[in-house]
Amino acid sequence: MKIAFLHYHLRRGGVTTVIKQQIDAIKSRSQVMVLTGEDPPNDFPAETATIPNLNYDIFRPKEAAPQETADQIIETIHHFFRGPCDILHIHNPTLAKNRHMLAILKNLQSRNLRLFMQIHDFAEDGRPQAYLHEEYPQDCHYGVINTRDYQFLRRAGLQPEGLHLVANMVQPLQKAPEGKIAVPFVLYPVRAIRRKNIGEALLLSLFLKPDTRLYITLPPNSPADAASYRYWQVFANEKRLRVFFEAGLKYDFNQLVNSTRFFVTTSINEGFGFSFLEPWTIGKALWGRRLSALCQDFNHNGIDLNHLYDRLLVPIDWIDCQKFKARWVQCVTNCCRQYRIQLPQSSLDDAFQKITQDDVVDLGLLDEVFQSNIIEEMLANPAARRQLVHRNPFLRISEQIISADELIQSNHDAVLYQYGQKAYGQRLLQAYANVMQTDVRHKINKSKLLAQFFNLNDFSLLKWGYPEIGPSMQ
Repeated sequence: MKIAFLHYHLRRGGVTTVIKQQIDAIKSRSQVMVLTGEDPPNDFPAETATIPNLNYDIFRPKEAAPQETADQIIETIHHFFRGPCDILHIHNPTLAKNRHMLAILKNLQSRNLRLFMQIHDFAEDGRPQAYLHEEYPQDCHYGVINTRDYQFLRRAGLQPEGLHLVANMVQPLQKAPEGKIAVPFVLYPVRAIRRKNIGEALLLSLFLKPDTRLYITLPPNSPADAASYRYWQVFANEKRLRVFFEAGLKYDFNQLVNSTRFFVTTSINEGFGFSFLEPWTIGKALWGRRLSALCQDFNHNGIDLNHLYDRLLVPIDWIDCQKFKARWVQCVTNCCRQYRIQLPQSSLDDAFQKITQDDVVDLGLLDEVFQSNIIEEMLANPAARRQLVHRNPFLRISEQIISADELIQSNHDAVLYQYGQKAYGQRLLQAYANVMQTDVRHKINKSKLLAQFFNLNDFSLLKWGYPEIGPSMQ
């Protein structure tokens, strides 16, 4: 097979890692090349061609018509393969990172290129600023990385013969060659963006053993997340929380993963969910929040995550409920405007009543200031801590779970078998065979797709809103 990959760039990150893994998984049976918007690193493991107009809008050197870019793509492919490719595999094409991308792809499709559109991140999933109102390409094959997204696209109009579930490959964490870190800690190995729900991780740190700290590996690299990150750094310092930020800048990552007692996750939104799988590959347990819509796949594949929790319920009277409702309604309204959705006020009132029923709310729906109010209440009032544990008994960390050798070994084996390179290569090659052999006639109904992601029953200010941290928020 002749496979041409296409992505906006090949800078370090999740999608670039996936492309490298896909190349490694199929290179013995395929010819591959990569089309990208900027020159890749020197050590990239495949032939590449740079077409600047594929890059993000903010980096493109000049304005070019979509047809001109499509011409360059076809010319480059024919030059490399000495003819057409079998499949053009495009990563994350539906995001508004390049406002001409959809037009470029439709032009290529009209010239008989077989497109395989792999979506890692949906603009409909809490990214209104990345949403394109233009229709997505129809009558081509799509790929997704989890069953939730597969089901959403099926309900939005795609047919099973043209929709492929290609779960990501999991690279096992590595044993550290040097000695371990002596200080007892648990590790949250993330770049601390808002969706990683750092406030909840800080709350969990209050339930660790007195000699144990929470280590968070990396700061965010986007301005949108910087204010939130600074807020938590200052808060943790003022309250003398046992939290160490930017541990990944001080210690080698392999040292951290080998030295941690166990791993923590509190994320409220993931594309694939590596954080639920990677800890087991190095023989460590995981504690924290489970994302049920994603973890259904892992459970189906024999990975037991039943000791994790789905919600962390806190009393609504620990915060200013009216202020929370005003901010929540404002956030919903702003997203509706960006997505061009119309919702009656009664729908917002009903949804808010539902998420605060029984006078509790999931901590993951709150923003930074409301979350810090909850932590302050716990620090100031021992009875509040007991009340929270009564509502959320999983906060008593079970040492039996954390050190359960049988669970750790079982999950370790299941992860490596289900998400190793061999299984991954088979999934990908099967998808390619279907793309090459099957013509499809279908399209995505964007309104139906958006309605499934835009669910007010779990509408989180961290996921859908912008940080409003400042004097007016205190």
